[in-house]
Amino acid sequence: MRRVVITGLGTINALGNEVETAWSRVLNGENGVQRITRFDVSGHSAKIAACVDWDPGEHFPGPAMRKLDPFTMWSLLSSREAMRDAGLENIQELPESVRERYATIVGTGIGGITGIEEQHAVLLEKGARRVSPHFIPRIMANAVAGQVAIDQGLLGTCFTTSSACASSGHAMGMAWMSIRAGEADLVLTGGAESAMTPLGLAGFCSAKALSLRNDDPAAACRPFDRDRDGFVMGEGCGILIFEEYEHAKQRGARIYAEVKGFGSTDDAFHITAPKKDGQGPARAMGLALKTAGLNPDQVDYINAHGTSTAYNDSIESRAIRLAFGEHADKLSVSSTKSMLGHLLGASSAVELVMTTLSIHHGRVHQTRNYTTPDPECDLDYVGGSAREMPVRNALSNSLGFGGHNVSICVGQLD
Repeated sequence: MRRVVITGLGTINALGNEVETAWSRVLNGENGVQRITRFDVSGHSAKIAACVDWDPGEHFPGPAMRKLDPFTMWSLLSSREAMRDAGLENIQELPESVRERYATIVGTGIGGITGIEEQHAVLLEKGARRVSPHFIPRIMANAVAGQVAIDQGLLGTCFTTSSACASSGHAMGMAWMSIRAGEADLVLTGGAESAMTPLGLAGFCSAKALSLRNDDPAAACRPFDRDRDGFVMGEGCGILIFEEYEHAKQRGARIYAEVKGFGSTDDAFHITAPKKDGQGPARAMGLALKTAGLNPDQVDYINAHGTSTAYNDSIESRAIRLAFGEHADKLSVSSTKSMLGHLLGASSAVELVMTTLSIHHGRVHQTRNYTTPDPECDLDYVGGSAREMPVRNALSNSLGFGGHNVSICVGQLD
């Protein structure tokens, strides 16, 4: 079976509009959660989020801005960064016969909700004839993959996965499987999400899923902490270049890490609530280890789903114990969401970017705001500051509405 490696990274999130800035700030444990100023939140119960700080006009001219939703813009920018990072910025100069084996698989959980809200207002105020002709191609979920394929000239398979908070996890799993099976030599993969809109925020508020620590946004997202009271919405994008090992080696690519395994299961229990026994996530982690050919004691770190909700954090902790047994006490576990918020369909991708960098640099970021232990969360959650440690192998977990459980195993190149 063919091996898969990671040769390029790109991201946009609340702590940086490129990988170098975001990684540095995450290692410093900085806070990306702020009071929302993008729109009026006086009627919303939650008034904080981890928003991307950017000016779209700096990157996209007026006509493009009318045709693209933010989640697609971010995917385009992060894809360009990841391609540059992989040494493939001139990819369109390659022969079509080569690019026919280069694929695009990108996930999103919500899709173009910004465009939906904007054009719905146009419909109500000005009538059906004034709705933009770009409306459908702007808001359709697969725009996030299709526009990237067009931009980069990737002629292989191209599609979008959508499975709530596991969306980009499934995208990356499909990318790994495609290369392993010999269908592609390179896959641009990951996910993007821009659901921070009045309607998107209102929906999560009504579901009573969000932290209401509006007066202290820096302390609002606190995964695994006893005083957690809900997750904080985030937004952004993560893109990774998955490449067949011999293909990468032949062109002299820098290799960050190897993608070794993938596990995907479902709780088959409830559309929003995770099953309390933790068996679903535990099976996903077990499958990731099995496909990687690893024993539990060969894993050093888990980048947890770690949302900062009461049920998720305790159930994920239980699942880790089920999957790892006694070795669970030796694992370092941390949550990227403690600083970047919950990027929904993009969370898996941004978190795998951070996990990959942990392997490459031998540093694991902390869980911000982890100060008061919870008896139901009894693992080592890397409180305080970032930890220098060799990371031979790691798992990155994503658990989504619908009972979706994804675990991806990445590690040092053997």
